[in-house]
Amino acid sequence: MTRRLGTTGPEISTLGLGCMGMSGMYGPADEAESIATIHAALDAGITLLDTGDFYGMGHNELLIRDALRTRNRDDVTISVKFGALRGPDNRWAGFDGRPAAVGNFLAYTLNRLGTDHVDIYRPARLDPNVPIEDTVGAIAELVKAGYVRHIGLSEVGPATIRRAAAVHPISDLQIEYSLISRGIESEILPTCRELGIGVTAYGVLSRGLLSGRWKPENSSVTSDFRNYSPRFQGDNLTRNLQLVDALREVAHSQGVSVAQVAIAWVAARGEDIVPVLGARRRDQLAETLGAAELILSADDLAAIEHAVPADSAAGERYAAEQMAQLDSER
Repeated sequence: MTRRLGTTGPEISTLGLGCMGMSGMYGPADEAESIATIHAALDAGITLLDTGDFYGMGHNELLIRDALRTRNRDDVTISVKFGALRGPDNRWAGFDGRPAAVGNFLAYTLNRLGTDHVDIYRPARLDPNVPIEDTVGAIAELVKAGYVRHIGLSEVGPATIRRAAAVHPISDLQIEYSLISRGIESEILPTCRELGIGVTAYGVLSRGLLSGRWKPENSSVTSDFRNYSPRFQGDNLTRNLQLVDALREVAHSQGVSVAQVAIAWVAARGEDIVPVLGARRRDQLAETLGAAELILSADDLAAIEHAVPADSAAGERYAAEQMAQLDSER
């Protein structure tokens, strides 16, 4: 099964594979297992691989290059986010969307991926010091030159989406969307649909919260992003796990897992939405792939949303400093 990203984007698999977790964001990952997971995803029909040039400071792109050595590059749609700045101590140092920086970032990406083009290229966040028209215009020049096939956006709001789309067709907006992160439904999603822009939804399992397996004692690795996420802290975590317990009852009534229900719910929100799975291991991938076969009735959807009502999650999806950098939250 496939879906097209917007009216101008590529046709891709119904589910995508997000590779960020394979490069340290959730603690150490096994590189051989990561490559095996990418291969398993491709064998299962997944064609979208999502990465960022700052995931592991380039490690993630090199990992994908190695995974694709024995595969046909043209069978895969590679989506790359760029522009996030990092320090040698791993700290975040802002975003760079200047036209000169866009080409520089892409040059390194092409080299690390071992390819001559990126299928979808997108700024990771809005650079507040650079008009989005300038950033998108620079990517548009790379499209003309053949280095980029499609332009995407990430975590931006309606006004920015409109301004970007006025410069060049936008294939998709990548943004967090899940049962407990539904902020896009009021304005962002309608804007995308008005303009013919698809949505690649990340965080569909809310970084493991909706996996059905998360426990408070799981947060033990210092480098794990979730140690700093408000939804995984104290009373917030207790409340959010209560929502998961309610969702588990719905999942068990269907004979499926919590993760499968959560993914299928996102996929059911529209043919223009592609859930991006964050599986790091083959066993995780095998479970989540089952969501593609799960058809939810109107009664199923009502039961799911009764278990996890909109705006019921406790805590923001990022820490305050990162939330302030999200154009999509303004």
